Amino acid sequence: MDWKEVLRRRLATPNIGSNKKKSEQELKDEEMDLFTKYYSEWKGGRKNTNEFYKTIPRFYYRLPAEDEVLLQKLREESRAVFLQRKSRELLDNEELQNLWFLLDKHQTPPMIGEEAMINYENFLKVGEKAGPKCKQFFTAKVFAKLLHTDSYGRISIMQFFNYVMRKVWLHQTRIGLSLYDVAGQGYLRESDLENYILELIPTLPQLDGLEKSFYSFYVCTAVRKFFFFLDPLRTGKIKIQDILACSFLDDLLELRDEELSKESQETNWFSAPSALRVYGQYLNLDKDHNGMLSKEELSRYGTATMTNVFLDRVFQECLTYDGEMDYKTYLDFVLALENRKEPAALQYIFKLLDIENKGYLNVFSLNYFFRAIQELMKIHGQDPVSFQDVKDEIFDMVKPKDPLKISLQDLINSNQGDTVTTILIDLNGFWTYENREALVANDNENSSDLDDT
Repeated sequence: MDWKEVLRRRLATPNIGSNKKKSEQELKDEEMDLFTKYYSEWKGGRKNTNEFYKTIPRFYYRLPAEDEVLLQKLREESRAVFLQRKSRELLDNEELQNLWFLLDKHQTPPMIGEEAMINYENFLKVGEKAGPKCKQFFTAKVFAKLLHTDSYGRISIMQFFNYVMRKVWLHQTRIGLSLYDVAGQGYLRESDLENYILELIPTLPQLDGLEKSFYSFYVCTAVRKFFFFLDPLRTGKIKIQDILACSFLDDLLELRDEELSKESQETNWFSAPSALRVYGQYLNLDKDHNGMLSKEELSRYGTATMTNVFLDRVFQECLTYDGEMDYKTYLDFVLALENRKEPAALQYIFKLLDIENKGYLNVFSLNYFFRAIQELMKIHGQDPVSFQDVKDEIFDMVKPKDPLKISLQDLINSNQGDTVTTILIDLNGFWTYENREALVANDNENSSDLDDT
């Protein structure tokens, strides 16, 4: 071929190497254009082949930002209207009294003792007469749930009425708690729960004797129990559903009973005597009256027999201010030690015992803490117990999956977590465990002596 013809063709074709002259930004723009083109074609193709996508309702709504004041106000108002509507759907006292009257009127004989019963046919009749608000309670599922061993196939009227009352109370409480849910996400932050309990105090007759100056300490004491047990990951918020599902709210609202026994008050964390006891202990430990507890001051807690090694770990792991503990941190400490059988309390103590942060306790960890118990025994003139014996007992009690490691779950599953932790951190607790057989024998002798007299 003539070289002139080759040159002519070469000049006529586009320059293949022109891409090399494009800037890096131009190449990126071109790549993005191609990606957008092909993605749009693919997306459009999927839409065309699946018409079902067009019927999916919108399920995500962006929360308004802090500077979007109008949207925030709109959201607050709409939530308030929604909660009011839900509140109106609940049975009021008059409607509950009417329901009881209808149930009593349609009871099915014979009675069991003094307990009135109702069969399914009359149950449905009451449902028709009770009104639309009661419709949700008069279902076959509810009847079957309350049906036990009655030979006539009936349910107890009282049990059914209590079931309705409980449901109404739960919904009322759910709505009441939701009013304090500022974010509207089904959670309560610490400040939200504090406001709820603070406004609840005047409605609890058992707290009438509290001075207003103590309110803030009482609220702090009450709120810590909710967050210690219901917020194990320390996220700073609790699901309202979790609050309703646990027994803490029942314990708190039990204080509405004006005739609550002294024994019940002493065992109720939320009672005035209990709150004053915990706060009084804190003040008694605070010898320098600076409102905080040092390690030395905390060492006098309880029987004053906790080991220095354990107390060191408390101040290493827990939140402190210039090496001292505030009242809120102290409450976590008390809740953990007073509820050692509970998983949340064991998690708190396990974190302190896990000195290597490995997620398990090995022989080294156990020996590290038990050496301090042995040293205290020497100080008190007692013969130290062999660590090998104690180590074997602990592993026998826990029966961990791995024979060389004890995990938190192993402790919880064994139901011996309170005993194991007590052995490792408290001389008095270890002494009680070590002499348990002698103590039981003494108790039996004392009881037999009382029987003889």
